[in-house]
Amino acid sequence: MLMRQVSVPIRRFLGKHPKAFGVIAAISALAIFGVLRARGQGAAPSQHYDVVIANGRVMDPESGLDAVRNVGISGGKIAAISTAPLTGTTMIDAKGLVVAPGFIDMHEHGQEERNYEFQAHDGVTTSLELEVGTNDVAKWYAAREGKSLINFGVSIGHIPVRIQVMHDPGTFLPEGDAARKPATPEQLAQISALMEKGFREGALAEGMGINYTAAATHQEIIDMFRIAAKYHASVHVHLRYAGIKEPNTGLAALEEVIAAAAETGAQLHVVHITSMGLRDTPQLIAMVEGARKHGLQVTMECYPYNAASTELQSTIFDPGWQEAMAITYKDLQWADTGERLTPETFAKYRKQGGVVVIYSIPDQVAREAVANPDIMIASDGMPLTGAKVHPRGQGTYARVLGYYVREQKALSLMAALRKMSFMPAEQLATRAPAFKNKGRIRVGADADITVFNPATVIDKATFEQPLQYSAGIEFVLVNGVPVIKNGDFVKGVFPGRPARAPSAGDF
Repeated sequence: MLMRQVSVPIRRFLGKHPKAFGVIAAISALAIFGVLRARGQGAAPSQHYDVVIANGRVMDPESGLDAVRNVGISGGKIAAISTAPLTGTTMIDAKGLVVAPGFIDMHEHGQEERNYEFQAHDGVTTSLELEVGTNDVAKWYAAREGKSLINFGVSIGHIPVRIQVMHDPGTFLPEGDAARKPATPEQLAQISALMEKGFREGALAEGMGINYTAAATHQEIIDMFRIAAKYHASVHVHLRYAGIKEPNTGLAALEEVIAAAAETGAQLHVVHITSMGLRDTPQLIAMVEGARKHGLQVTMECYPYNAASTELQSTIFDPGWQEAMAITYKDLQWADTGERLTPETFAKYRKQGGVVVIYSIPDQVAREAVANPDIMIASDGMPLTGAKVHPRGQGTYARVLGYYVREQKALSLMAALRKMSFMPAEQLATRAPAFKNKGRIRVGADADITVFNPATVIDKATFEQPLQYSAGIEFVLVNGVPVIKNGDFVKGVFPGRPARAPSAGDF
């Protein structure tokens, strides 16, 4: 058969050198095997896998694969992607469903078991607290090891480190000296030392909430960027102000951190660009795009909602907030009760302290940011402290898939998956090489997989009833272990692993 397929000169050569036939046959066999593998047919037919996801529409944002395939999983890794049938101990029929990389949320404050349940129902397999972060990286990871539903990770945070050094009474966000006093040279030295310690303990990134530490000088910000650059880390920044010092635009705040990135070489990541720019978000996006064209590493994220949320006692609500955000008291919703505020209740609750939902983002701004191919999706989910907490921590990813992709057709399904999985993994891989195996559907990647129905996926969490699971997320696997099965939560499994950078001894 092989002789009939080769050219006349080769047949003549083989007639004179019959021993060469075996070599050519072997080469031909390897070539055929390579073609089969390239077509997704390289799986050994007799191999048995831990889990097989069969007949699903596999979508991989890295390679662009969008086709019906069977996925074999063993040892927490994707072991095969095949057009041929596979057998496994656990068989998942994904006919009519999309098989996608698990979503990576780079901005989730509620790093507790209940939050993880909502996130798993929303398709998230890796939840990261990279904006506020922690002041004790080793302790933070140790508290979650072996008892987490999904993967978890954290940054070393300028806010909590500043709170510690300046003996602020704040816990989650600063309320006193750390927010409103410049640091002394001695305090700056302590802050820098603790930031470096966090990186040596495996922090994924550097978190900076400059708006919440309004007294931090430009030099302090540059010093923090310089530390991040030393450890090849991105700096996840809540800009210094959302127009409070510059009533009609937040461009000056963005200029500050772009300049810090340019001077130090650190990668800048601007969190929730829409709540920073509000009506002027297009100008902020244009500035970021311009910086990128000139060689700077600047990235952005957004959440798919027209409202923000934060602590009422924070510096964001210092005098001038109404003019800056073009809103007033009635646009603030108290998370505990759902009531809209008045001047009287604003003063009462600001003194008490707690979470408010802020209706400040124009609908068109939210839509354009979600549709932008260069802006990642991240929830900015809040701890579940009240009955009317913002729904973004419970429904961000299903909302993008159901509302913005299917209903609004604001972006393609593949583009959405790329913004929710591959792009975050690619950014974090510079600092943490483990992310080279996340955000992808390919052989050798971590088996963090979300399987959803593109015709029914939708967020159920609303501002009125925020504590509701998303619909249409049928299966979620974390390191090969199902945590959502047929749309239901699987109890008693804790396959989540720490997502961290190499520690000091690993560099």
